Amino acid sequence: MKKITIYTDGGARGNPGPAAAGAVFYNEKKEKIKEYKEYLGDSLTNNEAEYKAVIFALSKFKSVFGKSLAKETEVELRSDSELLVNHMKGKYKIENEKLQPLFLKLWNLCLDFKKVSFKAVSRNYNKEADRMANEALDEKKTLF
Repeated sequence: MKKITIYTDGGARGNPGPAAAGAVFYNEKKEKIKEYKEYLGDSLTNNEAEYKAVIFALSKFKSVFGKSLAKETEVELRSDSELLVNHMKGKYKIENEKLQPLFLKLWNLCLDFKKVSFKAVSRNYNKEADRMANEALDEKKTLF
């Protein structure tokens, strides 16, 4: 695997509220190879959930495929969070104190890969990752 595209979405119901992440992995041939979801917590904002979704996706890649493959892989991360994408591209300052440590964690995680680029996409192109995040939220809701 030399290049992978990962769509991520994080969402919070209530903002802040219960939050979850979804990630969908595509190979170089644009074939879906993996999809993941995770419940993130009970009191997060949408922006925190978006950051945690990307951190979750990159961490999941490393745990599934290994750190040595990560070092050889170029990742294009696609998110419908313009704020996150513009933070990672250095276009916006990170003024929210809760996002600053998440930015640093994500920045350092990116160093484990050959290259990580960020691309903002409209919600229309991020439906599968959104579905995964919503499934995680719905599953958590049914546990109580």
